[in-house]
Amino acid sequence: MLAAREYQTLDEARQALAGRLDRAHGLPLFDRIDWFVALHDYCFPDQPVRIVLAQEGDAQAWLFLLAPAPRRASALANWYSFAWAPVFIGESDAATRQRLLEKLARHLLATSAQIDLYPLEDAAPLLAALRRVGWFAVQRAMGGRYLLEVEGRSFADYWASRPGRLRNLVKRKGRGNPFALSIATRLTDDLWRDYVDVHDRSWKEAEPGLDFLRDLTERESAAGTLRLGFARLDGRAVATQLWTVEQGVALIHKLSHDSHFDHASPGTLLSHAMFAQAIDQNRVRMIDYGTGDNGYKTDWMDRRIALHRIDAFNPRFASAWLPAARTAISALVG
Repeated sequence: MLAAREYQTLDEARQALAGRLDRAHGLPLFDRIDWFVALHDYCFPDQPVRIVLAQEGDAQAWLFLLAPAPRRASALANWYSFAWAPVFIGESDAATRQRLLEKLARHLLATSAQIDLYPLEDAAPLLAALRRVGWFAVQRAMGGRYLLEVEGRSFADYWASRPGRLRNLVKRKGRGNPFALSIATRLTDDLWRDYVDVHDRSWKEAEPGLDFLRDLTERESAAGTLRLGFARLDGRAVATQLWTVEQGVALIHKLSHDSHFDHASPGTLLSHAMFAQAIDQNRVRMIDYGTGDNGYKTDWMDRRIALHRIDAFNPRFASAWLPAARTAISALVG
């Protein structure tokens, strides 16, 4: 079995992949090479990347990492990432995948002193691989991801199962159709200006990744997966939502609304319309509200998945001993 190989640029990795992590292969958004390229280019342009490949026959495992400091490695992910994980290509059983993970972990042990990986849904296989080859690795639960399994329901059936406070709020605030609601599948310059305008008047802090979101929106618009929703009052947008719908899954990426209209709940009314279209028209099997334990998500969703972080320390480096001890104590206390 050949040793793991590391690429120092995403262009090199893209060439080596030869299209196998492109959209055409049916991969989910967060496993595609375009996702990692855009995330790095717009959100981490000053940080080097480390892309590690392990291979056994036709089966491959890829790790997309950042190098925030010498001998450090972190997941190439941030708050836009609903999940991060090793990306597997080719047919492989559980035993093969575990060997590939160990191969990746052994390569990193020879080149790194410390690793942090987040957000992971299932951290156990990677954690086991790291420990098996000699890393001191700790897993911690950190936040959650909220999902709705539609299970063939109509929107009416889904809506009837929502908490009474949410249904009553939509009923009260929706009387008289105070807002014009629309959902676009193609991006235009005018729509993007409306999106940015709403965000600038939002309760949210300044968006550090608007260029990244514009790139994402353009790509998904071209692919026909974009759902860009607006609530407007007298022609001006006062709430907006950025979703994508692909392979039966709707991803809710970003919400914004003009805080001056909090009393009228335009964002909630827009959510009602977005969920209705996703369920009844797009026939999605799942809606994913992404990361963050925001209280309002529980009204809309049925299930929470715990997310985990792995911190791994190389005992060969004395510089890793103290942070390893601190992390271990923190995990025990937590």
